[in-house]
Amino acid sequence: MDSTRVRDFIENEVPNWNDEVVAVARFKAFSGQRSDWEPRFVFWRDLIIKIATHFQFLLIRPSQVKNDWFNRGGLTPLCLDHVLSLMYNEGDITRTVDLGDPTSERLSQLLRKVSNLITRPSAPDITSEECVIVTPLLKDKAVEVVKHLSESHWTSSCIVTMKKFQGICGGPEEASAILRYLSGCGTAQYLSVHKKEFVEGVKISLSGAALLSRISNLDFDVLHLIWTTEKLQQQLDVIDRRYELSRKSAMASLHSGNRKLALRYARELKLFSQSREKCSSLLNRVEEVLGVIADAESTKKVSEAMQIGARAIKENKISVEDVDLCLRDLQESIDSQKEVERVLERTPSYTDMDDQDIEEEFKNLELAIVEESHVHAPAPEKACTGAEERVTEVLNDAFSNLKLSDGQASAGKLRITQVVSGGNKEPKKLEMEAV
Repeated sequence: MDSTRVRDFIENEVPNWNDEVVAVARFKAFSGQRSDWEPRFVFWRDLIIKIATHFQFLLIRPSQVKNDWFNRGGLTPLCLDHVLSLMYNEGDITRTVDLGDPTSERLSQLLRKVSNLITRPSAPDITSEECVIVTPLLKDKAVEVVKHLSESHWTSSCIVTMKKFQGICGGPEEASAILRYLSGCGTAQYLSVHKKEFVEGVKISLSGAALLSRISNLDFDVLHLIWTTEKLQQQLDVIDRRYELSRKSAMASLHSGNRKLALRYARELKLFSQSREKCSSLLNRVEEVLGVIADAESTKKVSEAMQIGARAIKENKISVEDVDLCLRDLQESIDSQKEVERVLERTPSYTDMDDQDIEEEFKNLELAIVEESHVHAPAPEKACTGAEERVTEVLNDAFSNLKLSDGQASAGKLRITQVVSGGNKEPKKLEMEAV
């Protein structure tokens, strides 16, 4: 850990870090009731977790946190021992030994759990620990590892070699902590096989909260095959690098006129080509075997699902014909729903009219009605009939000039139902109906 970078980060994150008055209050030891120093504890706890998250420090050294991170001219916080102890008690940090060791035998793991239940261990001195694990970052890292493996595997679980797992986690110590955590959650298991060489690996569940099944003999064989593919790929990389060096040397020898040396490099190139061809052929064969195993696992899961479905049908006394009939009815319902949706999509919309044009036409209509009422004097009942006919004509002419959209134009015509005027009174409300 680079303490200088950490101190620079603290100065940027804490605006008043160099304020002497504030620093004296923060660096004091805790005393009195918890309510008196709770805000200071929250400050130090959050700052430690923020630093670990920013620099991706999954494991931190308490001695370095106390003596280097928060050192101000030789002064260190007197309350950090108490802060780290409280963080351990509240689960913000934990020790590696507190997480179960998946590499040990199952019996020893059970004995350790029983022993912890019977005799409560005394509170450890966190400041004397070599390293502690930041729990929030451990959980985030575990999720990232599972997500990374899910992107390259389409099965519900996968097996990887310990070397690859360590590379994904960022190192052996980080891998050990993450494996312990995942194993405690029941989503990872350690396995090893010892044939010509000792091979370690990890089986990880990629389907969320699903627990892993017990390790089978097939899992050990798959681990050995995966380890073989990695070894062959490494060998191919070495051959490619040597081939490229020999090719460059051969070209340089030809340019310098040393034909004899160039021929020697040419022979090396031939040998490297043959070695690469054999190695590639073996790698392809191993990958084919792994592909067959993966397909068999997938077929097995499909077969199990079919068996479960058949058993459920049998238990509920449902015949295959009943299931087929239900499926046909469901398909007919879906087709009917789709037909309704298509009809609705073809129905013309009545919202495509230009509001401004309609407003102008209605104004003209109102003016025509007012003028008609003023021009014609009151008349007997027979004369009223003629006025009604003229108003009807005016209304028909006005509505025929309405500018509607294409969809609305085909919708129908407007029909005047009734026009009433009596004596000297204004014409009453017109009742119109669209047809």
